[in-house]
Amino acid sequence: MDLEKRSPAPSAAAPSRLRASDADRDRAAEILAEGLATGRLDPQEHAERIDGLYRAKTLAEIEPYVADLPAPGAKPPAAGPGPDRPEPGAVPETADETVYAVLGDTARKGRWRPTRRTHAYAVFGDVEVDLSEADFEHRQILVKGIALFGEVRIHVPENVSLRGHGTAVLGTFDVDTLESAERDAPVVFVSGMAVCGSVSARPKRGKRIRDLRARLRKRLEG
Repeated sequence: MDLEKRSPAPSAAAPSRLRASDADRDRAAEILAEGLATGRLDPQEHAERIDGLYRAKTLAEIEPYVADLPAPGAKPPAAGPGPDRPEPGAVPETADETVYAVLGDTARKGRWRPTRRTHAYAVFGDVEVDLSEADFEHRQILVKGIALFGEVRIHVPENVSLRGHGTAVLGTFDVDTLESAERDAPVVFVSGMAVCGSVSARPKRGKRIRDLRARLRKRLEG
């Protein structure tokens, strides 16, 4: 009697139909935890997915809960270069905020929320626009500096992108170009003119936007 023909080996089940183990659920739970920590999931959605995950019986039932999330520790997509100039509609034509220094000094610094477009005028005085500890709520920000026998100094965190386009007449317009390695980093554009004065923009060493993705989460979800 041909036993091999009468008792064929069972075919392997399709992977998606396999029963899920506790280890499979725990690995998926780690992916959800990473999604919550990085801002890809809000707390309510995380709770809903966790509840469904631990009710899943097969790998096919687990997969939808993590299909749109990267594995923990996965290398994020490489950051492309930031735009050289503000994208259409990203920055208004008129200033949201204006800072003046006439025969004196003015500073905008500390924990503040920079608008999309800030103008700084220094006339026989100095203006400091310090973004190193600012709460960024916009991906693209423009600071326009006009220095007439004065100085406009702009400081940014080390992990943003920085661009500059301006002119100088018997003065200096000097912007240290930066390219952030972080995909969702803000881009700060500096424009303007210096007449017998100076406009400068540089990173402030040791100052970085902490938890960059969380700070931009509201904008990204919008």
